[in-house]
Amino acid sequence: MKPLLVIVGPTASGKTALAVNVAEKIGGEVISADSVQVVRHFDVGSGKPNAEERARAPHHLVDAVDPLEPMDAARWAQMAEAAISDIRGRGRVPIVCGGTFLWVRALVFGLAEAPPADETLRAEHRALADAEGRGAVHRRLAQVDAESAARLNPNDFVRVSRALEVFELTGVPLSRWHADHGFKEPRHAARLVGIDWPRPQLDARILTRTRAMLAAGWLEEVKRLIAAGYGDARAMRSVGYRQIAEALASEGPTNDDELGDRIYRATRVFVRRQRTWLRDEPVEWLAPGAHPTV
Repeated sequence: MKPLLVIVGPTASGKTALAVNVAEKIGGEVISADSVQVVRHFDVGSGKPNAEERARAPHHLVDAVDPLEPMDAARWAQMAEAAISDIRGRGRVPIVCGGTFLWVRALVFGLAEAPPADETLRAEHRALADAEGRGAVHRRLAQVDAESAARLNPNDFVRVSRALEVFELTGVPLSRWHADHGFKEPRHAARLVGIDWPRPQLDARILTRTRAMLAAGWLEEVKRLIAAGYGDARAMRSVGYRQIAEALASEGPTNDDELGDRIYRATRVFVRRQRTWLRDEPVEWLAPGAHPTV
């Protein structure tokens, strides 16, 4: 297997800047592993590479699907495999970069052969969450798959719903699917390189990033997306987009200061989950601001 460089880290850590710098040095091209960057029209709040970064290094799997188009880890991994083959076929070096770590794991190790998504069941779960709160979906999961329920945050509706969906379709807990698959045979000789910051510094970076995105028109973008019929897009449930959409739906405060505070707090919670995920991965951690030799 050829080595595959994968750059990971929490939101606002500087993954894209690092990937572009490395790509320039080694003749690389960047493959985005981000569940929002892959979606067209979700631009301001997703941290997509800007024009300068795209000019310095070609990017793949950015703006690759429409907002209502089905997209999951398995499909992204297939698209990433195609991009890797294309890049290597032209004598270039693929660099995977992103914060959607399930997708990275799907690429490196593959996924358990669980059944495909069932939109009817997902709609039922969403109706239950709307009526009784997300905790109700998590409690239902705990009754049939205690291991998955213990691992998943009750507020992580997408993954809780998926785990419950797998059991309802097959009668087999998702934890069993994962245990049987094991993720034991890597499909790539991946080198995971991580970038992170001490908590106070990363918090400051998150706040600066959030304010900059709001100043760049994030609120107006969400209004346009909802008006275009994309209010139910999966990307609209991502951190930041969700908080803005909820404020608009409830006619709550939409000034930049109050929205920024909501998004900042939600992002910090998300970052804690990202760090928890990365704790169990074989990541080579760089010092903040480091310029590695790869």
